[in-house]
Amino acid sequence: MLKQHRELSMFANARSRAAFDYFRDVVSFDTTYNTNRYNLVLGSFIGVNHHGQSTLLGCVLMKNEDIQSFKWLFEFWLHCMGGRPPKDAFDRNWNDFLTKYGLGGNKWLSASREQAEREFDATDFYTVIPCATKLAIEAQFQHVYTHEKFKEVQAQFRGKVNCITRSMHSTLGFTTHEVIEQVFNSTFNKFVVTYDTVSRDVKCHFLLFESRGILSRHSLSILSFERVDNVAPKYILELWSKNIKMRHTHIKSSQDEPLLEPRSKRFDELVFRSHNICEFASESEELTGILHRAFDKVTVEMEEYQGRSKGKKFVNPQRGDIKQCE
Repeated sequence: MLKQHRELSMFANARSRAAFDYFRDVVSFDTTYNTNRYNLVLGSFIGVNHHGQSTLLGCVLMKNEDIQSFKWLFEFWLHCMGGRPPKDAFDRNWNDFLTKYGLGGNKWLSASREQAEREFDATDFYTVIPCATKLAIEAQFQHVYTHEKFKEVQAQFRGKVNCITRSMHSTLGFTTHEVIEQVFNSTFNKFVVTYDTVSRDVKCHFLLFESRGILSRHSLSILSFERVDNVAPKYILELWSKNIKMRHTHIKSSQDEPLLEPRSKRFDELVFRSHNICEFASESEELTGILHRAFDKVTVEMEEYQGRSKGKKFVNPQRGDIKQCE
């Protein structure tokens, strides 16, 4: 979708909208890319995917960086993303990289990033990183997380060896612990960690989970001390899951193959509308059944229409075959 307003133009396609559904926890907007010969500034909306990599969620060409331009841009971009705001803000340096090495506007680079994401996903499914310990909690993360995020988790498990835990006081299943971590030979840091046996909540003053979505070595030390075999589901973030259904990676982009502009626009609009309908239908089996019946009816109608166009090919989306009309 290309939207123009006065002296700026914004672009966000079906792929970026689908990616935003999964990766809206952290989003940054960056205009550090230099102006081009038309004196326009390139701005980009960047999210972080489940591999910890940056992913493009939209871009804009701006003539003026004034308050009204930013106000219109952010409001319309939010509208394009379905009206749901990001959960947080986080700064990435992708545009700095492009600027430093003169790679701005490089279509091959964009396509390579998309291909790399698909390859990362395939690696996550068909290979396994061995656990660094024999703890059941580590295996729990190994089973769910992408390789990149599991490596971060493993770093915290390895860091447990430098931690000494002692219980300070306990009341009705709520325990306060002190974790002493050896940083250097004679340097020690102290952290207070609390654990609730009923809710299974673990809170550490180090705040690693709150800032990066990964349990700290101090929290893991307390879970081991309390002989916890499985962490609460709230500590296993879907954002880092390798099982996430990556709908946006199956949506064509201009780097995948050249599409005529009218067809590309129609495709974009269809994906956007069908996505909203599918989200609504998935709320119950009854709504899903209604949508399936509607799809069946529409498929038959489309096939009949194509069949009346002599000599044209049509595809049955249920069977995935291509037929030639006589």
